[in-house]
Amino acid sequence: MTRAPTIARREITSYFYSPIAYVALTLFLLVAGFFFQRDFDPGQPAGLRTVFDMMLWTLVVIVPVLCMGLLAQEWANGTVETLFTAPVGETDVVLGKWLGSLGFFVLLLLPTLIYVALLKMYSQVDLGPVFTGYLGLFLVGAMFLAIGLFCSSLTRSQVIAAVSAVAILSLITVAPFLMAANLSELHPVLRKLTEWGVQSRYADFGKGVIDTGHLVFFAVITAVFLFLTVKVLESRRWK
Repeated sequence: MTRAPTIARREITSYFYSPIAYVALTLFLLVAGFFFQRDFDPGQPAGLRTVFDMMLWTLVVIVPVLCMGLLAQEWANGTVETLFTAPVGETDVVLGKWLGSLGFFVLLLLPTLIYVALLKMYSQVDLGPVFTGYLGLFLVGAMFLAIGLFCSSLTRSQVIAAVSAVAILSLITVAPFLMAANLSELHPVLRKLTEWGVQSRYADFGKGVIDTGHLVFFAVITAVFLFLTVKVLESRRWK
């Protein structure tokens, strides 16, 4: 896995040559700024709860856009054959692509730290929930990026990769949230799945709660999709 950092650096650089990345960055910051107004309301407890809550739904759309070309573009351009002839393993490729997209995602979050600075300047903010909120956002982003990378490995079409990633992310995020409105009417199995959904786990971080079970959940799902992506590449190499 020694080549993964090199591939990650190349991926981060490539984002800055892509207009799609700038569109995603602008959309992300506009949404964050809009909802920050609600958190920056005089007389109300200072925090970033609204920003963190809304960012989850925004990432369901933005992350697939960031991931759709990671491997699908390599298949479409034929550059993946060049990659396979180099002394680089499938694990290097997958980790490098994922770490590169994760690095760009962190850069996406950095401008939002200005909201924390504003809260510190003009109010008495409890930094504990702010820190855990960013931790939750990072974990969700890492997991979403792994799912998006997996979808990108399955097809040559970036559009299909993005749509399939949105579908999976909606299934594990939006669907359980909507079902939670009628929790008492659900079958016990569906009720349990709803309680274990991404949104309910992520919401705890915004409240200042760090649950070990939540950390394991996000780490395991991320690892599973990275593993599946490696297997997809291995199967394609020998075709």
